[in-house]
Amino acid sequence: MLGRPAEDNALWVTADSGQGRTRLLLDCGARVLDTLPFAEVQATDHLLLSHLHMDHVGGFDDFFRATFDRAAPTHAWGPPGTARILGHRFQGFWWNHAPELRGQWVVHDVHDTHVRSFRFEAREAFAVPHEAGTHPHDGPILTTPEVTVQAVPLEHHGRSLGFILREPDRERVNTGALTELGLRPGPWLAELKGGATGELDVNGQPHDAAGLRAALMERETGESLAYLTDFLLDAAQQARLAPPLRGVQTLYAEAQYAPEDHALAARHEHTTVTQVANLAHAAGVPALTLLHLSRRYRPEQWPALLSAAQAIHPATRFPDGWLGKAADSRALG
Repeated sequence: MLGRPAEDNALWVTADSGQGRTRLLLDCGARVLDTLPFAEVQATDHLLLSHLHMDHVGGFDDFFRATFDRAAPTHAWGPPGTARILGHRFQGFWWNHAPELRGQWVVHDVHDTHVRSFRFEAREAFAVPHEAGTHPHDGPILTTPEVTVQAVPLEHHGRSLGFILREPDRERVNTGALTELGLRPGPWLAELKGGATGELDVNGQPHDAAGLRAALMERETGESLAYLTDFLLDAAQQARLAPPLRGVQTLYAEAQYAPEDHALAARHEHTTVTQVANLAHAAGVPALTLLHLSRRYRPEQWPALLSAAQAIHPATRFPDGWLGKAADSRALG
């Protein structure tokens, strides 16, 4: 989790399969990148924007400075209108050396039923939004070998997006069973993992691949998380959002308001800490992390907000160090 409590927040995710990595940044508020090494920012493959309010894109220029001319394309995803707004941001600079540049950005407007994509070229000073295709979606909007991303439509005075990220399930070798069978590791294990059938040469001895797979291979569920911020959460929305969250291991969700300020939350189409705790409980999400606190609450009130959520969903926490910052604020104040 990037940023500070009661300030702009973002979520930094690296999906690592051991053979490759996909780096994703979920939202890009002001100064959220301050703690990340420049090389890590530059290596980011995908920027996922929940919506285009200032506190979620206020750090975009810093991100763009790191990525505008990298060798690999940079992809940005957001609700309808994202390509138009980022296109204006691209035009906010002088590009007198544009013909020498190599960077490419692909911006994807995520509609409820389809994705419309636009390509921007650095060598053209990012001036032309080239149509890059439209395709329907009823599942993931993004799939790499390391992660899939599903967009969840949210209501926030217009369309906002939540995101569900899942690693693929993977097979692992049960080393205890390998020992029990008296087999030594070797190239045959890679063949087995790769789906080999029939007879398999195991260190010079023939073995049935199907039998070995049944005896040795175990399926390991990939990690998963959901990121929901800036959205209306009433009974109807909870009933709609709980099903897609089932099976998710960790929910990162905004907690703008205290329970007693539920009327304000509804008016501004935000949530209370108890509403998101009820959502996590209804969806059976094991862990809930609260973020995006309102500035209306003083640091000494943050523990009470956390306790209210924990009374409903005990496995609720703030990001590491947040309550320590509250203690530091009290000491200074």
